[in-house]
Amino acid sequence: MAILKILQYPDERLHIVATPVERITDRIRVLVENMAETMYAAPGIGLAATQVDVHERIIVIDTSETHDQLLVLINPEIIARSGVSDYEEGCLSVPGIYGKVQRAESVTVSALNVDGESYTLDADGLLAVCIQHEMDHLAGKVFIEYWSKLKQSRTLAKLKKKQRSVM
Repeated sequence: MAILKILQYPDERLHIVATPVERITDRIRVLVENMAETMYAAPGIGLAATQVDVHERIIVIDTSETHDQLLVLINPEIIARSGVSDYEEGCLSVPGIYGKVQRAESVTVSALNVDGESYTLDADGLLAVCIQHEMDHLAGKVFIEYWSKLKQSRTLAKLKKKQRSVM
């Protein structure tokens, strides 16, 4: 397994729309393992393939306290949503930045697992937020793009300043 490089906002590759996985092969299974290892090492609770510069519809999530309940969603689709939730979000591609985003309080998602089996999952709370956040990545959208233009530009300036101080 390997730790993958996570793209950092405002990298334009974060805006590439992911394509469906045609077949689940050993390459896909290895990618899922590497994505999970990368997510846990970061540390984070979710990672979309887009964030590691692979533009296929794959997400890994683990919102458990023990970090041992990996959820793999290949070709996920939200088939139902209800309620409204304002949740404080962060992102591995936008390190150190947190802010509220309005999303559905609960979702029903259909996806494939690593064995190519179709399943449906009902999620609420943090898991529902995480699914929606990661699915935005597959659509080429980063969570701060829900904010006002002013807040986005301030965030971008803060990120650039932080990146300069690291170099």
